[in-house]
Amino acid sequence: MAPRTPVILLHGAFCGGWAMENLAGAFAASGYATHTPDLRHHNEAAKGERNLKALATTSMRDYAQDVRTLIDGLDEKPILIGHSMGGLLAQMLAARARAVILVAPCAPWGLIPSHWEQYASGVGLILAAGHYWERTIPPAYEIAAERALDRMPRAERERIFARFVPESGRAMFEILQWWLDMGRATDVPAREVTCPVLCIAGERDRVNPPETVRRVAARYRDNATYKEYPGMSHWLIGEPGWDAVAKDAADWAGALKD
Repeated sequence: MAPRTPVILLHGAFCGGWAMENLAGAFAASGYATHTPDLRHHNEAAKGERNLKALATTSMRDYAQDVRTLIDGLDEKPILIGHSMGGLLAQMLAARARAVILVAPCAPWGLIPSHWEQYASGVGLILAAGHYWERTIPPAYEIAAERALDRMPRAERERIFARFVPESGRAMFEILQWWLDMGRATDVPAREVTCPVLCIAGERDRVNPPETVRRVAARYRDNATYKEYPGMSHWLIGEPGWDAVAKDAADWAGALKD
């Protein structure tokens, strides 16, 4: 692969481009031109009241459109790397990519959840906030500490969580309760994904468990490679062992044929 191939790294829910800095550094060291955009309303300024109101009804389609604009401004097709919600965005944009790397990705429209906790997340939001798809969802430390940052040392966990921002209720609805979304915002026709796909899972991930990631990989058939990391959880982009994940992803990308 030619040097300086662009790589766009897409962060997950409640985060910003900063969350992808470790992987971006690993790819930059291998000669790639990296981009770590903040999704719409996900920078620090997004905590303001006006931005929160706009965020409430921001759709996954809006996030995808913003990234599509970034892709269209590049000289060649990029490699897309997405974590969690960003992994779903990477699938939605795969037709414009040279390759995609999905790190603990959320599943697209139509893929049945593999674990009861994935169903419970949406139900819990309804019980806690009612029509949550019309509101912003503030980050919850207890949930993040238990399910996403569970392998991080406490001080590091608190440092990371302090950077979290609110998330769009509509986007969460489109992910967590896709069967109620008549607009099918996160629908990804598998036949349109013709590029190589690397699907990465953490053995202990409770947000997007290995079985969910295996089902994502199965959708893309011969184009997909599945890799699971023993003992790792959801924060594969920064928890202990992230460097092995980054190296393997960079090696896989480097082995792609033109």
